[in-house]
Amino acid sequence: MKMKSNDSTVVSGHAEPRLSASRKRRTLMHHMCNVIMQLKQLGKERTSETYLSALNSFMLFRHGRDIQLNRLSADIMQQYEAWLKERGLSMNTSSFYMRILRASYNRAVERGITKQLNPFRHVYTGIGKTVKRAVGLKEIKLIKELDLSGNPSLDYARDMFLFSFYTRGMSFIDMAYLRKTDLKNGILCYRRRKTRQTLYVKWEKCMQRIIDKYPPNDTIYLLPIITRHGRDRQQYQNALRLINGKLKKVAVMAGMKARLTMYVSRHSWASIAHAKHIPLSIISEGMGHDNEATTQIYLASLDKSAIDRANELIIKSL
Repeated sequence: MKMKSNDSTVVSGHAEPRLSASRKRRTLMHHMCNVIMQLKQLGKERTSETYLSALNSFMLFRHGRDIQLNRLSADIMQQYEAWLKERGLSMNTSSFYMRILRASYNRAVERGITKQLNPFRHVYTGIGKTVKRAVGLKEIKLIKELDLSGNPSLDYARDMFLFSFYTRGMSFIDMAYLRKTDLKNGILCYRRRKTRQTLYVKWEKCMQRIIDKYPPNDTIYLLPIITRHGRDRQQYQNALRLINGKLKKVAVMAGMKARLTMYVSRHSWASIAHAKHIPLSIISEGMGHDNEATTQIYLASLDKSAIDRANELIIKSL
C-alpha cells in the first residue's frame, strides 16, 4: 500500500481516481491509514500491524478499490465474510478482521466522519474455541532432553522456547527487547510491551545456561534475537518466523502431535501451573495479564516471592 503524490491510492496495482480532500477523508482506507499512523505514534506497533493486515485483506477483497465509509453496508461485509471463507480462513480469523474493521468504523462514527449504519450486524464477530495450544510437562521434558547438538538452528529455537517457559511464558516480543540492564542482582525486571505492566522474574540457573551458550553481541539486548544495530523490529519478526518454523521440526523429533510455536510456551506455563493447583491470581500476576478482572479485583498487591516459588516449582519438575 503506497500513497502517491497526486493523491491517488495504489493497492495491489489498482489506482483510485483522485478525490476531493473532504471526500477522501471519509473513505475507509484514508481513515484506517490515519488510525494506523496514530497507533504507531503511541508505540503500539503490534496493534498497528494487525490493523494494517485487516485493511490489506479488505482491500484485496475490493481489488484495491477504496470505499466511502457511508457506503460500507451490511451486504458488502457479508460478501467479504463469504470471500474470506472461500479463501479457507477460519471463522476466528474472519472474526478477527471484522472486529478490527468494526473498531475502525466505530472510531469514524465517534469522530463524526460517518453516520452509524451498523454494517457489521450480520457478520460473525465472536471468538470461538480454538485447538488446545498448551503442552504438558511430559512434552516440555521431551523437548528439553532432545539431543540437538548437531543442528544449531533447531537448538536455538528450542532454547528460545525454553527460555520463554522458564520465565513464566514470557512473550517473544518481550524476550526480543529484553535489555542487558534489565538483569540486576538476580532479578529480571522488564515492562510488557502489550500492557506496559512491569514484571519481576527471579533469575534461575537454567536461564543463565541459555545466555552462556551464545556469544555476547554489542547491542543493548540480552538475548540473541536482535543482534545487530538497526531494523530492530524486522530482526524480531524474522527471528519469530525462523524459530516457529524450526519448532515444527523440534516437535516432530520429540514425537509430538501438537503444533509447537513460541506462543505454546506461554499457554503451557499457565496450564501446567494451573494443574499444580497454583491459584489463578498468582498465574495471572505472574504472566502480566491485565484482563483477569475477577482475580485482580480481589488482589491489591501480590507477594512477588509467591510468584517466584510458583516458577521454581515448575522448573524443578523438569
